[in-house]
Amino acid sequence: MEHIAVTGDNPAPRGDTFGETGLPRTWYPARSRLLTRVVGLVILAGLTVLAVALPEEGGWNLGSRAGIVVTGVLGLCFMLVLGRPKVVATRDGVTVVNLLRVRRLEWAEIVRVSLRQGDPWVFLDLSDGETLAAMGIQTSNGRDKAIAAASELRDLVERFGGVEPTRA
Repeated sequence: MEHIAVTGDNPAPRGDTFGETGLPRTWYPARSRLLTRVVGLVILAGLTVLAVALPEEGGWNLGSRAGIVVTGVLGLCFMLVLGRPKVVATRDGVTVVNLLRVRRLEWAEIVRVSLRQGDPWVFLDLSDGETLAAMGIQTSNGRDKAIAAASELRDLVERFGGVEPTRA
């Protein structure tokens, strides 16, 4: 199996150099985000139609129907959470938004950006020894796009890493 790592040790091809106007930069899985929103809306619409179409007899009163619609709303909310991941790079650092957790990192905290063969998304090795999944850059949009995004992030880490952010 081929091992591809997008790290400072094994760089991927470099893209354009980031100018000051290149930030903030946001990466997110566009196809996954679109799919989760569409599926969530289909769930809500389907359960709403079902609640309206159910016959009066058989115990389907207003409360039962409302419960079905609330289930549709919960299904939509669940799908929106699945489509939430993103990575935002600013001059001051990186914000990693995963399913339920948001983590703000200073540039100096990121030691390496990795995307190995078979990884579903980018991993960030941090200065405290932790590894953080950055689900906003994932291979679901295509491996080449993920490698390019990981390379961009790696370039930003190399550019801003170890530099104290300036406050305006």
